[in-house]
Amino acid sequence: MEAPDLILTGARILTMDPARARAESVALRGGRIVALGSRAQIEPLAGPQTTMRDLNGATVMPGFFESHMHLMLGGAQLAHLQIGTVSGADALTRAFRTFAAQHPDRPLLMAQGGNYGLLGHPMTRHDLDAVIGDRPIAITAPDQHTVWANTVALKAAKLLHGAKTPAGHEVVMGDDGLATGELREFEAFSPIIALAGETRVNLGIATGRDPSPWPDDAARAIDRAIAARGLAHCARHGITSIVNMDGNRYTLAILDELRSEGGLTARVKVPFHMKPEMTLADLDEASAMHRDYADDWLTSGFVKLFMDGVLDSGTAYRLDGAGAAPLFSAAEFARIATDLDRRGLQIAVHAIGDGAVRQTLDGYEAARRTNGPRDSRHRIEHIEMIDPADRSRLADLGVTASLQPSHAPGAMDFDLGTLDLFSADRLGDIFLCRTLVEGGAPLCFASDWPVADVSVLRSVKAAMTRPAFGSAPHQRMGLDATLAAYTCGGAWAAHRDHITGRLAVGMAADLVALNTDIEATAAASIDALSVDLTIAGGRVTYDRAAG
Repeated sequence: MEAPDLILTGARILTMDPARARAESVALRGGRIVALGSRAQIEPLAGPQTTMRDLNGATVMPGFFESHMHLMLGGAQLAHLQIGTVSGADALTRAFRTFAAQHPDRPLLMAQGGNYGLLGHPMTRHDLDAVIGDRPIAITAPDQHTVWANTVALKAAKLLHGAKTPAGHEVVMGDDGLATGELREFEAFSPIIALAGETRVNLGIATGRDPSPWPDDAARAIDRAIAARGLAHCARHGITSIVNMDGNRYTLAILDELRSEGGLTARVKVPFHMKPEMTLADLDEASAMHRDYADDWLTSGFVKLFMDGVLDSGTAYRLDGAGAAPLFSAAEFARIATDLDRRGLQIAVHAIGDGAVRQTLDGYEAARRTNGPRDSRHRIEHIEMIDPADRSRLADLGVTASLQPSHAPGAMDFDLGTLDLFSADRLGDIFLCRTLVEGGAPLCFASDWPVADVSVLRSVKAAMTRPAFGSAPHQRMGLDATLAAYTCGGAWAAHRDHITGRLAVGMAADLVALNTDIEATAAASIDALSVDLTIAGGRVTYDRAAG
């Protein structure tokens, strides 16, 4: 056997492989794991060119698998004003005016993380005019489904007098016949995004189409830099695999170009994003993307749809009628799901309300009834409400619950205000996790970055410490199950479990090393741990010691 390129030793290795759950040392060569075992077994394999790294009892595990995020959006938004901790008009004004002074030439001053209750009342353009009235400014809600803009921005985007938008997308109008400044969903606020020159990286979520005409190399270089910034941010948090939950062929092309430059530092799966105005014929592009991108680093093979919006803006589809209508009818989605399943493509559906969850499950059941069962691993993203009658259906249909520990009110950065949207008797039906898992549903975890902080360690803490709601059974998860959902569970849910997600000989050398033993750390302190080392395909993508 040739000498390894790198040996990590003296660690507490959690392999996520039932055949060998633990080890002390691991040897890597050529992007793969070539040996795993005790120090006495692995350290003698070192040769003159082998790098040896003693981790002094810290935890090593498979690289984190981020099962739902928006890489290009997140990369772009790292350069925006962050106001997640800002509250009140005075603090908002100070933050924006400081940011404006730092960026005198930006065509749009965009802030991220503006809570729906930021000002204590529904935000309008007049509120933002008082903050800054002579330059376009806008605020994106944490859920990324609502934007508020000032009058100058609305005029520049030609939205002040309203705009025609698809169903479920709305430029909210006031009694004076002018836009209030609140823009709901992507088609309504995409003209604001365009002011910042970030239209291309938003197309994967806004329209699902590619830019036309195809951007020149100068434009693509800007977008490659955005992707690289997002990937570097993920690497600092131990992430080695990503399921990007918006996409088009252009996203894959940008990442492929980045790979040719040596800048692709995580494995990325990118969907075709189907919108309600599309037809079944449009799914030929989804099949073509699956054909053209299907290797260990870049892959497609799945289609993302939105069944509804979000709770806070009232655009979720709820069985009690308190929300909005679904974006696809039951019959439409059943036809789409059946066609996608017939093509051998995976389906991932954003479903927040219990009505959206039920309709998605009905569509998956219709596809199975028509096509027969297969290893489809279809998914539902978020499941923030679910009717008791539908809880067992995920396990029955083999549907993965793709959940975000950071989204539960009070668990991380989102406050308990969302609970006001529910009567006391419904608190047992929201933000379930443990209940779904105990019912047999496959599970994967994610952040939905930039909706929430991408930090896996913060999300691990959130999953383990989140509060109970009313009389609801406690939904806290244990450490083992939480880490599995962020490693092997994510890999399985993405059809990547033959490549990554566990540490075993022959598997990809995707690993994360923490600064100490996570099993000896109290749940409430896990967010204080840090990632020391991230390795993707045998390549060190982040090393805290290197600065």
